[in-house]
Amino acid sequence: MAAFGKVGPGLLRALALAVVGVIVIAAVMTLRGGPDQKTLVASFPRTVSIYEGSDVRVLGVPVGTVDTVEPAGTTVKVTMSYDSSVKIPADAKAAIIAPSVVGDRYVQLTPVYEKGAVLQDGASLPESDTGVPLELDQIYQSLDDIAVALGPDGANKEGALTRLLRSTAANFGGQGEQFKETIHNLARFTSTLDNNKEALFGAASQIERFVNALKQNDQTVRDFNDSLASASGVLASERGDLAAALHNLGVATGDVATFVRENRASLSSNIKGLVQLTAILVKQRAALGETLTDAPVALSNLYHTYNPRTGTLDTRSNFNYNTGALQSDPLGTLCSLISPVQATHEICSQIKKGAGAGTSAPGTGGLSGLGGLGGLTGGAGRAAPARGPISKDVVTIEPIDTTLAGILGRQR
Repeated sequence: MAAFGKVGPGLLRALALAVVGVIVIAAVMTLRGGPDQKTLVASFPRTVSIYEGSDVRVLGVPVGTVDTVEPAGTTVKVTMSYDSSVKIPADAKAAIIAPSVVGDRYVQLTPVYEKGAVLQDGASLPESDTGVPLELDQIYQSLDDIAVALGPDGANKEGALTRLLRSTAANFGGQGEQFKETIHNLARFTSTLDNNKEALFGAASQIERFVNALKQNDQTVRDFNDSLASASGVLASERGDLAAALHNLGVATGDVATFVRENRASLSSNIKGLVQLTAILVKQRAALGETLTDAPVALSNLYHTYNPRTGTLDTRSNFNYNTGALQSDPLGTLCSLISPVQATHEICSQIKKGAGAGTSAPGTGGLSGLGGLGGLTGGAGRAAPARGPISKDVVTIEPIDTTLAGILGRQR
């Protein structure tokens, strides 16, 4: 007391004021959250088990506490503070989380900040941006509502629910194995879809491409539909004629079937003959090709040979050439005249025998025994009458075409 008695009253007053100031500053700093805290105000429809001091979390990690819980009309205003170093996105939402049926709850801020604007200090979240869990009494009330709705005062007022249950029991009675098989097949089906999900999504992708192609060619598809509608209209307007044509076609088909049935043997024979004729034509296709090649020339020669004034086929006789050939080589000339018609080896041999064996006179071609062929070659033992020299120009005359340009047959 002696020590305090030496201290003046002014000093004591100053110390008391300093202590009070420190206490006031500490209280203000505590109440205002200090410079390292941010505040957030959220409106909830209800705040069951939320009190002052309840946690404010992000991803389940505490970052702040609830400061006050105040009713505000039909909502509850909750003021909370959180660490300013934690960034909350500007579009954040607040939800009350119940970790268990009984126990304290906390406020969860979501989503986690990634980039963009940050929630400002003192921001407010409306009721549309907050959420609360379903309460146990609400679950009980919902179950009670369902029971009442299905009870005797509801859907089962006239026994409809009872009849449904009885019918279901009658239908499924003794069908447990089939029901099990159905569930098993459904499981296999879902497993098959899971194993072929790439093909399934590929098919869906192709369908999408097809739909996009239709979308890109919308006008073409519309034109096609219009054309199809026009064609349908034409057919509709001509349906009488079309029906008559189809009726006639049916009658004709029936007649054809009857004809084939009644003349099956003849048709079979004709078809076999046609097959043989076709085979012959195939074998003789080279000759047919040659005929088609030579026929135009032959017809052209025949056209130019015909004389319309006299009605005859005019040919060049080459009389002077034939006369000279008969004088120089009668046997060869006769054989050449006959050769276009048929093989003349035997005929020529007979002519030689008829001419007689022996030495032929020079220039008679072995026909000295024929008596000079009527004086053309000169008789045996006498000189031929004197004739003038044969013109050399006769030799250049073209040979005789005895086949009429191939019409009478070609020499082999």
